[in-house]
Amino acid sequence: MLSTLIITMFGPDRPGLVESTASRVAAHGGNWLESRLLHLSGHFTGIVRVEIPSAQAAALTAALRLPDASGLTLVVHEASATPAVAPVLGTPATLEVVGHDRPGIVRALSKILASHGVNVEELSTERISAPMTGEPIFQARASLTFPSGVDAATLKQDLEKIASDLMVDVRFGPKK
Repeated sequence: MLSTLIITMFGPDRPGLVESTASRVAAHGGNWLESRLLHLSGHFTGIVRVEIPSAQAAALTAALRLPDASGLTLVVHEASATPAVAPVLGTPATLEVVGHDRPGIVRALSKILASHGVNVEELSTERISAPMTGEPIFQARASLTFPSGVDAATLKQDLEKIASDLMVDVRFGPKK
């Protein structure tokens, strides 16, 4: 029987951090299934899904919790075989947002999405400098799933209205 572990990682960035965790997973017979890892403001952060023989899950969890030279803080969560919440079934879509950065953009957009019952599957945001002026520009890309009962035109209209209020450009459409 196999167990699934979700591992979150955080610490000062430096070479070898992924290898440190991957070595411990491999040493316990685990299989690194998927991950999202990134550098944020001088820190390394990530989340990993690992599959491991159930008999080894406790030993791997203990090994990951032991401090080592990597300096990473690792948190391990055993995922149940059956998700506590059923996945949202519906239509996949994408959302892209670009505009002058200001506080509250993610909050306003997520409020609209939540009011329509839209599930955010993945969200990536960043602040960059505008090419000519150097002004801070906010960018976001999201993969969404909206329930079959939601009218896509109404959702798009609500997103465009909030985009006008926030002074950002919004592109919403079917996932390609």
